[in-house]
Amino acid sequence: MKRALIIIDVQNAFFDPSWGMRNNLQAETNINQLLSLWRESKQEVIFIQHISKNPNSLFYQKKSSSLIKEIVQPAADEKIIKKEVNSAFINTSLKEHLVKNEISDVVIVGLTTPHCVSTTTRMSGNLGFNTFLISDATASFGLYDHNDQYIDAETIQNVSLATLHKEFATVLTTDEYIRAYLGSDPKSIKNEDGT
Repeated sequence: MKRALIIIDVQNAFFDPSWGMRNNLQAETNINQLLSLWRESKQEVIFIQHISKNPNSLFYQKKSSSLIKEIVQPAADEKIIKKEVNSAFINTSLKEHLVKNEISDVVIVGLTTPHCVSTTTRMSGNLGFNTFLISDATASFGLYDHNDQYIDAETIQNVSLATLHKEFATVLTTDEYIRAYLGSDPKSIKNEDGT
């Protein structure tokens, strides 16, 4: 059984205050912890980077805000797949790469839960991959609904995860996944920055 860690859209664009209030400010730290484990065990790491052709977008390919955050910076030999829509599987080589490398288990982390993380998770499950979504290695921003009612970030996160769990993926925390599938004690693991 081979597994891949898929890190979705952990980009500088999400530092911008225009997004509003966010939950789970520890998401990137948890992603870093998983990344450290993946690298240590020499398993597949795939970075997804959202790129826009719109010069006004925070994800515009020529802006520094489109770059992957320093805390989870890809290594030279790690794969980066660029996408232009919410799903990392649409018009990309992701499915082909997973199949070619005989990867059966997909572990998804990143930003943001109700958008690109959710869309990619749904497709991963539908394509037949054994999919895990790490709840505290993802995050949401507050949103306004179709009635212009504000829904806070924590509610958005919880509802988004609930719509995915047991239907498209198994939703676990970072510690739960590490204990159950990697056989490690999360407290003994050092992050990439040595902490």
